Amino acid sequence: MSLFRIKNTVKSKISEVLSSIYIAVICFLTYACVYAFRKPFTIGLYNDHAAIFGVDYKNILVIAQVLGYTISKFYGIKFVSELNRVGRGWSILILIGLSWIPLLIFPFVDSGWSVIFLFLNGLPLGILWGLIFSFIEGRKASDFMGATMAVSFIVSSGFVKSVAKWLQLNYTIQESWIPFFTGLFFIVPVIILVFLLERIPAPNQEDIEYKSERVPLDAKGRKKFFSMFSFGLVSFIIIYILLTLFRDIRDNFAADIWLELGYGNNASIFTASELPIAIFVLVIIASMIYVKNNKLAFQLAQLIILCGFIICGIATGLFMTHLISGYLWIILVGLGLYMGYIPFNSILFDRMIATFKIKGNVGYFMYLVDSFGYLASVFVIFLKGIMGVSISWTLFYQNGVLVLSFVGSITSLITIFYFNNKYKIYINE
Repeated sequence: MSLFRIKNTVKSKISEVLSSIYIAVICFLTYACVYAFRKPFTIGLYNDHAAIFGVDYKNILVIAQVLGYTISKFYGIKFVSELNRVGRGWSILILIGLSWIPLLIFPFVDSGWSVIFLFLNGLPLGILWGLIFSFIEGRKASDFMGATMAVSFIVSSGFVKSVAKWLQLNYTIQESWIPFFTGLFFIVPVIILVFLLERIPAPNQEDIEYKSERVPLDAKGRKKFFSMFSFGLVSFIIIYILLTLFRDIRDNFAADIWLELGYGNNASIFTASELPIAIFVLVIIASMIYVKNNKLAFQLAQLIILCGFIICGIATGLFMTHLISGYLWIILVGLGLYMGYIPFNSILFDRMIATFKIKGNVGYFMYLVDSFGYLASVFVIFLKGIMGVSISWTLFYQNGVLVLSFVGSITSLITIFYFNNKYKIYINE
């Protein structure tokens, strides 16, 4: 090979790597900003608000927002799976605007009405992941890009809570105004990032040959693919329900858990506890880009999920026997949860589509599991509230994680064997 051709090949590879990093960073930052319109209200304790129908006021706020978010996830099964490339940027900005307006009204109304506006705040937000991820899927480097974007689940929630707590401590902003002003802090970055998103080029022919073409999936196509993988998809739904349930409890009630563990006045704790998790998970998931065989990568993604459940169980056992501190326990359980959670939101369905050469998109499969995951989260938080359970969130969480670890591990093993057998049938057809 001539020196000229070698130089061109090297330049092409460098350009490809830089392009992948650019797309990953833009998508990461865009989705990170979305959290500024969703999570800041959770830093408040709202102790001066009376219970509603016997349920703690903050619990009601969490339920209301997650219920709105869940409804949009169910709608996303259709909306995102049928998505085309036209108008995605405007859709993102409109949905963020629709979620921000209720946060402006939230401080002006009494407790009963404020619950409704938190519901309206959550209603547009569930669609945004699918819109942003559509810029990533179906590319050679989508494992790395998807992992980078998904890590925003870990870092961004803690970061925006730290920003919200900083605003509260330094500017003595009332709890009810914190969500609006935190959103205001991020509104200009969102506009700039969406502008950059819209200029990301579509997957090229090489991407399509490697990962298969991603196309809108109508109702007939959705029904077909569900019937093809019904047992495996139901198993994935069970796994994802468990992961979403405890990840959401950990996220929404982090302030309460940290307070019970003795870290209540540390604003940086939300970010400091999540950063090592984010780095570790990003390295694991992003390294999957080097696994060229789609079937192997799909299997490895399922094994990572299994390992996450095992880590959750071991860490909780060590904490309950006082062998590790509460701080280390929260980090290790977070690591296990996100080792299970992040593959669903980055590589699992992308590699599944490529393995079985499905003519569809990640949005359908992701929103199918996501909608049921959030529905379960609403149910458990609501159940704890209406039953008037007096145990602390820390005690509730540690006992629940033990169940999560056992059930999740068994279901993960069953799913691995199911898809392995399904592939043997597929290649023989």
